[in-house]
Amino acid sequence: MSSRNVATALRMFATLGRSQAGEASAMMGTGSALLAQRAAALGGPQAVNKGCSCRCGRVACMGACMPMRHLHAHPNPPSDPDQALEYLREGNKRFVNNKPHDSHPTRNLDRVKATAAGQKPFAAFLSCADSRVPVEIIFDQGFGDVFVTRVAGNIVTNEITASLEFGTAVLGSKVLMVLGHSACGAVAATMNGAAVPGVISSLYYSISPACKKAQAGDVDGAIAENVKVQMEQLKVSPVLQGLVKEGKLKIVGGVYDLATGKVTEIA
Repeated sequence: MSSRNVATALRMFATLGRSQAGEASAMMGTGSALLAQRAAALGGPQAVNKGCSCRCGRVACMGACMPMRHLHAHPNPPSDPDQALEYLREGNKRFVNNKPHDSHPTRNLDRVKATAAGQKPFAAFLSCADSRVPVEIIFDQGFGDVFVTRVAGNIVTNEITASLEFGTAVLGSKVLMVLGHSACGAVAATMNGAAVPGVISSLYYSISPACKKAQAGDVDGAIAENVKVQMEQLKVSPVLQGLVKEGKLKIVGGVYDLATGKVTEIA
């Protein structure tokens, strides 16, 4: 983990309340020693609230123990990465079938108030910045459910990695998805090598390895390859790598179809 990423993560950690810091120290493993030390300085595991009366049955409410005020996405929060991924699959299926939750429990003002004190997203994303790819909507989620980073071409940078380390190691997201989409302009521009204004071409460096792996002119193939390339870049992080080894995190890929709304997973 680079000194820059460590410093960024520690600054984020310093803004957490004592109970969240204690929970974070309990969930983090190898590759997260510095963050764990910071958690200990803030109070350690003993600072965690011992329980609450909400239906989630876990430490989640940060003391605001009222019905439906839990910070998880579901009354039964995912217990492991596989279940978290299944929640995303189910949510996208509802979206594609145009059958979102009738009375969505996490898209209302009560949920806004409930998550004001903290967050416990079950999934994290590296998504393209395209305005047609609203992550929360296409997976039928709401406030506090998913931790999303977005950048054109869904490329990995130091800042993106630091943010996702925070979303997983500190906030507890159990699945991390790199999400590309059909007709991605950043990938198409990189493949064509066209002149673009300003510093837009700075995106080409991170996307070009995927374009080289795809067949000439195959933008769809390059989009899928780009998801794989960025997944591998994230796995370089000692923090994310440690969570994966401990079975606390799964890193997956997907491509969103702008025409159908369906997300196709990529191994």
